[in-house]
Amino acid sequence: MTWTERGSEHAADPADTAPSLATVWPGTAYPLGATYDGAGTNFSLFSEVAEKVELCLIDNAGTETRIDLDEVDGYIWHCYLPTVSPGQHYGFRVHGPFDPAAGHRCDPSKLLLDPYGKSFDGDFTFGQALFSYDLAVAAEDPSQTGTPPMVDSLGHTMTSVVINPFFDWASDRAPGTPYHETIIYEAHVKGMTRTHPGIPHELRGTYAGLAHPAIIDHLKSLNVTAIELMPVHQFLHDHRLLELGLRNYWGYNTFGFFAPHHQYASTRQPGGAVQEFKAMVRTFHEAGIEVILDVVYNHTAEGDHLGPTINFRGIDNAAYYRLVDENLCYYKDFTGTGNSLNVRHPHTLQLIMDSLRYWILEMHVDGFRFDLAATLAREFYDVDRLSAFFDIVQQDPVVSQVKLIAEPWDVGEGGYQVGNFPGLWTEWNGKYRDTVRDYWRGEPATLGEFASRLTGSSDLYEATGRRPSASINFVTCHDGFTLNDLVSYNEKHNEANGEGNNDGENHNRSWNCGVEGPTDDPDIVALRLRQMRNIMATLMVSQGTPMLLHGDEIGRTQRGNNNAYCQDSELSWMDWSLVEKNADLLTFTRTVTTLRKKHPVFRRRRFLKGQPIRSGAEVRDIAWLTPAGQEMTAQDWDNDFGKSIAVFLNGQALPEPDRRGERVIDDSFLLCFNAHDHEVNFVMPHGDYAHEWTLELDTTSPTGAAQRVVQDGEQISLPARSVLILRKTL
Repeated sequence: MTWTERGSEHAADPADTAPSLATVWPGTAYPLGATYDGAGTNFSLFSEVAEKVELCLIDNAGTETRIDLDEVDGYIWHCYLPTVSPGQHYGFRVHGPFDPAAGHRCDPSKLLLDPYGKSFDGDFTFGQALFSYDLAVAAEDPSQTGTPPMVDSLGHTMTSVVINPFFDWASDRAPGTPYHETIIYEAHVKGMTRTHPGIPHELRGTYAGLAHPAIIDHLKSLNVTAIELMPVHQFLHDHRLLELGLRNYWGYNTFGFFAPHHQYASTRQPGGAVQEFKAMVRTFHEAGIEVILDVVYNHTAEGDHLGPTINFRGIDNAAYYRLVDENLCYYKDFTGTGNSLNVRHPHTLQLIMDSLRYWILEMHVDGFRFDLAATLAREFYDVDRLSAFFDIVQQDPVVSQVKLIAEPWDVGEGGYQVGNFPGLWTEWNGKYRDTVRDYWRGEPATLGEFASRLTGSSDLYEATGRRPSASINFVTCHDGFTLNDLVSYNEKHNEANGEGNNDGENHNRSWNCGVEGPTDDPDIVALRLRQMRNIMATLMVSQGTPMLLHGDEIGRTQRGNNNAYCQDSELSWMDWSLVEKNADLLTFTRTVTTLRKKHPVFRRRRFLKGQPIRSGAEVRDIAWLTPAGQEMTAQDWDNDFGKSIAVFLNGQALPEPDRRGERVIDDSFLLCFNAHDHEVNFVMPHGDYAHEWTLELDTTSPTGAAQRVVQDGEQISLPARSVLILRKTL
């Protein structure tokens, strides 16, 4: 082993060696990364292309001590330092070919971050030091990939930090909530807590703030069983955004797949984010709430061929990234971000699987939502649902046992794969989102599609042996309009993003109810609130797994911005003053989530069959009825402008038993939907269904409250654009 000590401009004489670093042991190839065992730290790095690898230890003054990693096993470079403990800052320098035409971009002037780093500290200073090409030349010739200028990035990049892996989990247990009992709440760590008056100022925007009783109580009141966190893996704020005075708020720009984003920690102590994140998970589990992470394994923050050299690019570019076969200087981009991870390479695949297992076993998270998951299935070019990644997940004894949710598309050709993921997976159901939006904004020819989505999308999931819970039902999410904006804007308004309103989705399937944006017109305000209640009610009575977007329950707005990825401001943060302003909407949301929680007929484990519940019976497990109280005919379904329908759900026809094998019996319900712009009269079906119905929910009421009993054959008026939910009481 050899070592050198370096500041910014000199190399020290070896005689000045610090005694604490005199002992360097060979160490082991695995586990990869920096692993503290209570006595010392093992360092390990994969690089197939490297000719030499240096471990760089950084002290508080920024002085660098380099240690040659002479031990190499199967392209794993490693050593063990018995005196290195948690809090030690470090990085790597990889010597090897810089030959972009061959796919190689080694540059030892760059202090490279550990791909397996559990914590990072500091920040990036964007300038020549972060780039392995001459910025001045590239400004005139963007394809320029000549000899790197060899400007040292030490002091301009973040550093990896050795962590203390030990934590008192006490009696922590994963809630293990079944999918059919799950209500997911998509949230942003900072946005959820930044303005909450009940959270101490120093905890706002942090993991500790998210675990505060004020947030826990709010989620529990909504009957939420799982919080899905937008990216918390360590990410980078894009240089372009910083120059515009913006930030990468969403966080889909990962470079550290093992580290919780350090800016979300209330403590700035290096490594403190790990302990704080674990404490947050433990607190959520104590409340019976699962923690699901939105993870970005499809690309990294290094971007395209003109991006910075942070870690993967300089360690082994051709192993970690998908390169264009015809010109290895360039990256295949199925994500719209400049690069795509090369999941065909065994070490890249291992990185992803090791990361997933780490977050489950060490951080105790309960599942993952995979951003642009179709990218992970691209074995060569086409999306292949039997690709290596899915095969490995299927047989992994750890990863296969948690919630796995796919965003089943990417931006590449053939990337829209809703319904095509393997049986172990659930999926964000984009067709559910589009259909419910179209139905409530009054689009023609949506009745049959609406019925399919309401009953769990069997057309998408049943053929692969999956159940209704495979459909993650959502109408709004972080990407697009909030629920309030969905009923307030016809067009996107993304001018604040600095791209001339050219970014974001153009086809939003939204309807502003007659006026674009804010209005004082009481009729339009009332209609918008009713439309929000209609959508919320539809979501909660649909078979499948519902997901709420944080703030929709209190009418959060982004003022028409449907791509707020760069808006780390009050535009995106939850405005908690809306709890009082829109108290009725919050009460309504709590009411419909409670209705779902109480009644298993809305969250069946198996698909409805439309068959009699017993031999000779006329009443089936589900029946679709016209407003006249008659069963729907083929002609009724083909009515392009049919916007009114009732569905009978039979609580006596739940074939699946509970966890203890006991028969599940529930109330029966009649759901009446009217998306017309005029009132429609509904006739209660004949006595084979029920002799008496009690109104449980009315979306024309600000809180959903309803008190009325109706008899079979009686006519009940359903106002324009509204929902009635009736329960069989006789």
